[in-house]
Amino acid sequence: MRNPYEVLGVAKSATTKDIKSAFRKLAKKYHPDQNPDDPKAKDRFAAINQAYEILGDEKRRGEFDRGEIDAEGKPRFAGFERAGAGDDPFAGFRRQGQGQGPGGARYEFRSAGGNPFGRGAGQGGSPFGGADAGDASDIFSELFGSAFNRGGEAQPQPRGDTEILMDVSIEEAATGIRKSILFPDGRKVAVQLPTYVEDGTLIRMPGQGMPLPNGQRQDAVVKVRLRAHGKYRLEGRDLHEDLPVSLRDAVLGAKTPVATLGGRVAVTVPAWSSSDKVLRIKGRGMPLKEGGHGDLYVHVRIMLPEGGDAELEKLMRQRGA
Repeated sequence: MRNPYEVLGVAKSATTKDIKSAFRKLAKKYHPDQNPDDPKAKDRFAAINQAYEILGDEKRRGEFDRGEIDAEGKPRFAGFERAGAGDDPFAGFRRQGQGQGPGGARYEFRSAGGNPFGRGAGQGGSPFGGADAGDASDIFSELFGSAFNRGGEAQPQPRGDTEILMDVSIEEAATGIRKSILFPDGRKVAVQLPTYVEDGTLIRMPGQGMPLPNGQRQDAVVKVRLRAHGKYRLEGRDLHEDLPVSLRDAVLGAKTPVATLGGRVAVTVPAWSSSDKVLRIKGRGMPLKEGGHGDLYVHVRIMLPEGGDAELEKLMRQRGA
C-alpha cells in the first residue's frame, strides 16, 4: 500500500482543508462510474478512499505520522522480534502467537532469562529491578497505550464512517425507489430512498462501509445529491415547469396536456394568457415530511410558429396600419 500522502498528492504539511480538497478532486476523477472503460479505476478509487480514511481523521493521521499505524491503517509493532540485544531496552520480547493485539497480531511476552513477569523466575522477581512486575499486559498498556488490556485483547478502535455521494434524479427522489450504487471497494449495494428526500439527505447503512483491521466494517453514510432536471425546477417542495403555448391557444384559450411526476394531466389555459402566466396543479410536487405533496406550477410560454405564418403577419400589419 502506497503512502497516503503520495496517493492524495499532498505534502506532509498539508492542512485538513488541502487534504479534503485533494480527496474530492481525485474521488470525482477516478470514480468507477466516471471511468466505466478503465478496469483500474476501481482500485485507484479504493486507494484514494483508504488514504483519506487515514489523513482525513486527525487522530489517525497523527498515528500514521508517528509510525503507529501503516498505510492501511493497521497498527505497527516494530521491534518485538528482537531478543537478547544488549542495548535494546525491550530485549527478550518476541513475537510468539500467544494473546491477541490490534489487527490480529498475536504475541507472547518473554525475557531472555525465562519467566519475566510471574514469580518463580530464579529469585522470583521481575526483570525490571526485582519488584514484582504484575500482569504483563498492564506493563504493555503503560508502554504502548490502551491497545492492550488484561486479557491481551485489542481495545475497540474508532469505527468512523464510509461517506458516499449518490446522485438522484427528481423522479427517483419523488418515488422513494431502491437504487443501486457502486461502493469504493467495488460492491454494488441497493440503497432504499426514504419517502422524504432532499438535497443533502444522509442515509446511514450500518456495517456496509469499508472493512476495518479487526474484521468488522464501518457504517456507510450515503449523501443524496439531487441532479438538475431538464424539465422541472425545484423550489422547496414545489416543482416549476414551462408550458409552450401557441399564440392561437394563448388568445382563444385551450386545454393542454402537461407532464407531471404522476403522469400527464390536462390543464386549461385561459383565453388571453400572457407569457409567465402561472397555472397551479395541486399535489403534483415532491413528497412532504408531514405527508402529502407539494404543488406543480406551470409557467405559460407563448411560442410563435416556426418558419413564420403569412396570415398572422398580414393581420399584424393590418392592425398596425
